[in-house]
Amino acid sequence: MDYEKFRIELLQELHENIHILQSPAKDWVVKGFIDTYKNIYTISVDTKVISKILELMLLPIILNVAKKNNLTVQLAKHQNHYPDVTFINNSTNSMFSLDIKSTYNINDKKVNGFTLGAFTG
Repeated sequence: MDYEKFRIELLQELHENIHILQSPAKDWVVKGFIDTYKNIYTISVDTKVISKILELMLLPIILNVAKKNNLTVQLAKHQNHYPDVTFINNSTNSMFSLDIKSTYNINDKKVNGFTLGAFTG
């Protein structure tokens, strides 16, 4: 499997399962955290929190893409280490890396930048 085929399949799978993340009205389906007493806490706009929620919600999709393509998935061993997910093709010894990032809109035509990290991990 080459990079372009992998990229297309992953994006297609994400597109087909967008309902996991957003409603038909394009609202985010996650509204907060719930504790054992059933108290609900609204999610902050902290991009680290949002990225982790996205990572957890996308994991079944990621695992499905790997299974369909006979790839092994290796998750980051430590918090804040690149990449979040590595797909390994054992037959060709090739790898594809996926790092999940989030940002926010400045306006309807511009988004804020991404923090890419120091790459020391």
